[in-house]
Amino acid sequence: MILVTGATGNVGEQVVAAALAAGAPVRALVREGSSGLPAGAERAVGDLNQPDSLTGALAGAGGLFLMSGYPDAPRLLALARQAGVERVALLSGGAAAAARVDNPISQYMLGTEQAVRDSGLTWTILRPYEFMSNALRWTGQLSKSDVVRAPFASIPVAVIDPRDIAAVAVAALLGEGHGGQTYRLSGPGQLLPAQRLEILGTALGRSLRLIPQTDEEARQEMLASMPAEYVDAFFQFYSGGTLDETTVLPAVAEITGRPAGTFQQWVAAHAGRFR
Repeated sequence: MILVTGATGNVGEQVVAAALAAGAPVRALVREGSSGLPAGAERAVGDLNQPDSLTGALAGAGGLFLMSGYPDAPRLLALARQAGVERVALLSGGAAAAARVDNPISQYMLGTEQAVRDSGLTWTILRPYEFMSNALRWTGQLSKSDVVRAPFASIPVAVIDPRDIAAVAVAALLGEGHGGQTYRLSGPGQLLPAQRLEILGTALGRSLRLIPQTDEEARQEMLASMPAEYVDAFFQFYSGGTLDETTVLPAVAEITGRPAGTFQQWVAAHAGRFR
């Protein structure tokens, strides 16, 4: 049994699907009131902010797909070990490998990584680049016009399909040879935001245009939805150049036996969410 935390998120839902496709029993952890799990997944309710609420969900699980950034990861992992969990695959991120990690995003990732390493479980850490699914942030603007205003428009990223992150996670939880490994994961080619928008426009049959936000415009918009120290971290990563997600990495193909999916493929699978 694999317990998948964040089971309705962009990566978690793909982990549920990949594990089911591999024939593994899956228990999907959701918050009270959540719904929409795929057929075959067992539903469990719990809150990662309250590790003791997960004792029932952990019972009988042999593998755990874990999200980063929750405040008492050591307690959660201790409960997992007591319940008989043997393996954990942690979704961390590229910020854990930034040139500077003196920011809260890098620190919460690194803190959870250390808790996993200290847990006594067989662990695998995943550090993916930016998700292709982050393009869904554009849906609100695209519902009103063919123009998207976006920050950091000059920064190319080898964005990755969450489906590929999930495939690596399931390989680590079900296969051999991944214990004690930290994998950086990228997509198959670097793209600027405007190039991603052009690919999306082609799929939708629309002529879409990206207008770069100034740093001040971007900062004010981001401050409306996240703490200032997180906004500062994003500017450190991108405007400050401390996070490089341009290099195409081989790990997805090496681990899964198939090439990483392209942004065109991701758009073809999710175009309906932009209509």
